Amino acid sequence: MTGWWARVQNPEMREMKRREESEVDPVAALEALQADPRYLSNLDWGKPRSGHPEGTIRAHLKELESNLRQLASRLSRWEIDRLRLLIHSHDTFKPDATPGVPISDPRSHASLAREFLAEFFPDPDLLAMVQSHDEPFALWNRTRGGRSHDSARVERLLAEIGNHDLFSAFLLVDGCTRGKTGEPLRWWFLTTAERTGTRFGVDDVDWLCCGR
Repeated sequence: MTGWWARVQNPEMREMKRREESEVDPVAALEALQADPRYLSNLDWGKPRSGHPEGTIRAHLKELESNLRQLASRLSRWEIDRLRLLIHSHDTFKPDATPGVPISDPRSHASLAREFLAEFFPDPDLLAMVQSHDEPFALWNRTRGGRSHDSARVERLLAEIGNHDLFSAFLLVDGCTRGKTGEPLRWWFLTTAERTGTRFGVDDVDWLCCGR
């Protein structure tokens, strides 16, 4: 079978078409997210601190948007639209989070961000990314002082993420800011590159971090 009839008869093609038709428009989702009072009320929270010399959430998002523009030539429109959703949701609920709880805790800023994003764009892979966006740093941080990395935790993260190109792009955008060293990202890419097959890597960390 060829052409239209083959696509109709192929279960995988039918499922792909169903997903395309049912998926929320990411641009419209971002517009709705950015108009939400909960998002707007948190933008000016934050003072300059370790890792975030820019201070406020608003300033952090502006820096990430700048990084995204630098990386845009390496990305598709599909990827850019979803990365902007991650940018504008991932840290927005730090004011409402309970300090010091694990990333997986429902009271963490990552869990609150996931819950918020799900209202506008309930894509399971994107929700996993916003939940786990700080996991590579946490895993790297464990290795400091000569400790071995948590291989089981690495495996769980690799299994949770579907699109590692998209996740890697977001790690670059979020991890190459003025207040952060590129070491956690270098470690992550060196540790996982063979497993993920992502088109991004250590060279991109050096390029984007040095260019900020």
